[in-house]
Amino acid sequence: VPQAAGSAAGPDFGQVLASLASGAAGTLRQGESAAIAGIQGQMTTQSVVEQVLAAERTLQAVTAIRDKAVGAYLEISRMQI
Repeated sequence: VPQAAGSAAGPDFGQVLASLASGAAGTLRQGESAAIAGIQGQMTTQSVVEQVLAAERTLQAVTAIRDKAVGAYLEISRMQI
């Protein structure tokens, strides 16, 4: 039996965004922890660089998504009703 057009088959948009934000925050925390561990000599330089670069990529992706969301909101707000 096919699902009705209005019923959702998976998680809603808010849940997906919350999950992505949580994952991004975790990656940023790992990068910060790695940097501190590297300064304290508890982690190799290569590991620190890998973790910090992963955090940087995550931050760039989050920023790009935010910019797209703001752009879409502004476009919608300009539409005439």
